Amino acid sequence: MQNKLKIINDPVHGFIKIPHEILFDIIEHPYFQRLRRIGQTGLLNLIFPGATHTRFHHALGAMHLMFTALETLKQKGVKISEDEEKGAMLAILMHDIGHGPFSHALESMLMDDWHHEKLSLLLMNRLNDEFNGELSCAIEMFQGKYHHKFFNQLISSQLDVDRLDYLKRDSFFTGVSEGSINTQRIISMMNVCDEGELVIDAKGVYSIENFLTARMFMYWQVYYHKTSALAEFLLVKILERAKLLVSQGIDLPAAENLKYFLHRGKSTATDEDIERFTQLDDNDIIQAMKNWQHADDMILSYWCKCVIQRNLPKTIISSHPFDESFIEEKVKNVNEFFGIHNGKELVHEIKRKLLPYDTEKQPIYLLQKNGKKIRLDESEDQLLSGLMVNKTTRYILTFPRNISHIIS
Repeated sequence: MQNKLKIINDPVHGFIKIPHEILFDIIEHPYFQRLRRIGQTGLLNLIFPGATHTRFHHALGAMHLMFTALETLKQKGVKISEDEEKGAMLAILMHDIGHGPFSHALESMLMDDWHHEKLSLLLMNRLNDEFNGELSCAIEMFQGKYHHKFFNQLISSQLDVDRLDYLKRDSFFTGVSEGSINTQRIISMMNVCDEGELVIDAKGVYSIENFLTARMFMYWQVYYHKTSALAEFLLVKILERAKLLVSQGIDLPAAENLKYFLHRGKSTATDEDIERFTQLDDNDIIQAMKNWQHADDMILSYWCKCVIQRNLPKTIISSHPFDESFIEEKVKNVNEFFGIHNGKELVHEIKRKLLPYDTEKQPIYLLQKNGKKIRLDESEDQLLSGLMVNKTTRYILTFPRNISHIIS
């Protein structure tokens, strides 16, 4: 009989235990193994060469942190059954199972506005049928419907194990130390109050503030880095352009499953859609872009060369929207340089906004020694939380590098 209680060596967290056989069965399933071929951070390795880790790594790391968090809560007297432990670990293990190629960038391009969480839930339900209902508790928790609220919060909230893993992992693989957080310290401060809500022991206030600032720095320094934002934007434009050309009867070389989605119109997802979607990964998109560098369509060819050859367009970043006349000047120069009339296709303003801490949407609560809970931003001990409640927006103008010489 196969031993399914494995130990995995992870570069970020060390040794990760698989304490329940059903976890091993899910990890071994083709739906989950596909995550080995889907990058955690899209094209971020064009900017940070070390960022080649995958959704597979992240899901295992989040499962490990869930196990650690549940063990901590048990030690503090919180009653957690074995079924609940399995459910919570399964839910976080599968939370990204519905991600498509290059994750967030393309999730609405292939399946029309089918957010990855919707696809994750659909795949979980399929797996639940396959495993005779063993995932029912996990699905309830994933949907935020479980009667013990803290399980739902550990899976999805402003301080969940998903965020704890991706911040520490992405910081590690990008080499951006500003994003490094002490996950063990944060987890050791977790507790459950009388209402069954997840709270943080008040003495952990500065660890939580460090977590929030680290997340803010990672967004502006890594995820929303102007070149990272550009690369993600180009992926979307490439798929958009390819779908447009295919709709006009132009044949573009692509893997069979990708070609299926290029031809697919807007409609409710069918069984064939789901089956083909679970066969897609980053490799299909990369291969297509390699081929499309030589497409007859100048715009598609240009964008694909930008990504594959890492000869990316020029970017300018600003805290204010760019003046329309400035944008029109860039369009005019693009038209003249390339001898085209549709230069607007190559000049774009990209917008990125971030609210580091939302005081209204599931605020983080601190548990005081007297048993009362207070919101993090209302604590007398907080130093930075009050500064992170305002939304920040950045604007990025992108245009072909060939015309950048006109900038004074």
